[in-house]
Amino acid sequence: MSRIGKRPIPVPAGVTVEVKDRLVTAKSGKGELHFVVNDEILVALEDNAVTVSPRNQTKDARSKWGMARTMISNIIAGVKDGCEKKLEISGVGYRAAMQGKNLQLSLGFSHEVLYQVPEGINVTVPKPTEIIVSGINLQRVGQVAAEIREYRGPEPYKGKGIRYAGEHIVRKEGKKK
Repeated sequence: MSRIGKRPIPVPAGVTVEVKDRLVTAKSGKGELHFVVNDEILVALEDNAVTVSPRNQTKDARSKWGMARTMISNIIAGVKDGCEKKLEISGVGYRAAMQGKNLQLSLGFSHEVLYQVPEGINVTVPKPTEIIVSGINLQRVGQVAAEIREYRGPEPYKGKGIRYAGEHIVRKEGKKK
C-alpha cells in the first residue's frame, strides 16, 4: 500500500481544482496547470480535498498511485506559491548575466555560453555569481536548473563550477609530492 497515495491533498484558498475524467486542472492568479492521470487511477474532489486511489489492486496500479498523488500535489503547490531553484557559480572569472531573454554564461570556455530560457520560466541574475530559476511548474524549473548546471558542473578538486545553493561538494585530495 502506498503511504503517500493514502493522504488526501488539501486545496488551499485562492486555488480552484477541477477533476474531469482523468484530467486534473489547478488554477490561481499565478497561472494554470494540468495533469492527466493514468487509466488505472481514480481521482475525486470531495470536501475541498483531492483523493487518489487505485482502480484495482494490481501491482501496476499500486505503483502509479503515489506518483499520481505527488504530481497533483506539485501542480497545486506550483499554482499557489510557485517554485524556485537557486544556483551558485564559483570559480575565477566564472559569471552569469542576462542578455535579453537569454542567459549568458562565462564558464572558462573559449566562448560564451548562451542559454535560451523556455517560455513559462523566469531566470534572474541578482549577482554575477548567482542564478535564480523560477516558475509555477516544478518539473520544468528543475529541468532548466539541471540544464544550466550541466554546462559546468562542480568539480571535486577545487569546487569550481555551477552548483545548487546549499549543495555540498565532496572534495578530493590533490596529488602529493
